[in-house]
Amino acid sequence: MLKLDGETDSYRAIHGDADFMPGIVADKFADVLSVEITNLAAWQRLPKWLPLLHECFDTKRVIVSVDNDLARIEGIPRFGGVESDKVRSVKIREHGIRYEVDFSAGHKTGFFCDQRDNRKKFGALAEGRTVLDLCSYTGGFAISAALAGATEVTGVDLDETAIEMAKRNANLNNTRVKFTHADAFTWARTMIENGRTWDLVIADPPKFIHGREDETGIAKYADLNKLALQLVAPEGLYVTCSCSGQLGAGEFERIVISSAHRRDKRLQTFDRTGAGPDHPTLSNYPESRYLKVLWSRVI
Repeated sequence: MLKLDGETDSYRAIHGDADFMPGIVADKFADVLSVEITNLAAWQRLPKWLPLLHECFDTKRVIVSVDNDLARIEGIPRFGGVESDKVRSVKIREHGIRYEVDFSAGHKTGFFCDQRDNRKKFGALAEGRTVLDLCSYTGGFAISAALAGATEVTGVDLDETAIEMAKRNANLNNTRVKFTHADAFTWARTMIENGRTWDLVIADPPKFIHGREDETGIAKYADLNKLALQLVAPEGLYVTCSCSGQLGAGEFERIVISSAHRRDKRLQTFDRTGAGPDHPTLSNYPESRYLKVLWSRVI
């Protein structure tokens, strides 16, 4: 129905509870199926499911990951079950862009397929603009902007391994991006002191909120947006994201708006998006709408 194979060879195959299969998340990366198991029931059934999944998604190899804390809570054995194939990395395509997915160092299942459509949309805004990608991970937004004709692109991330992967991805696509290994908060404060601004800024941080009353996570979102907004040039564009399922869309927008108003700025919001359609949301499971993306012009 989604016809994703025409634009990519990588997408979410099973989206856990929202696909009525709690305990398993699976992403297709070319011929590799990357599976994340979070409960005992899914772990027990994976040997029977795997041949069917390979047949459905035209994959041949599998990577299986189980969080150690969840394994202890769920009673998942350390040995037995489906073992991962010996595959370190694979190259994928997305909207004509090439990426390398490193399973030995990647977050979650190895790559964030949920931002696929947002990366394309972001690139469409970048032509002729200077671009800043805060919390750039492996460079998806930055590379999309560079290929779309941005005049200058900077990516910043605290994860040194991710920065090295981002540089390799930029080389794969023959693009020039300045990637910097640094803490986004500290780096942003330095740039503000130096008076630096960019025409198009995106802040796509990791999950900050890990519980329903995580005040520290909420404060981090407020702080990051307060800093990032000061790096947007007058009448520039600002894109901000949250992947915390415990943070509702309305509350996230209130945090962003408050951060802007406290700096005497106004947001002219022109779009609100989320994860791609291969990440469906379930009507009685609001946390499945975990990714929120706010697109605004800063006045």
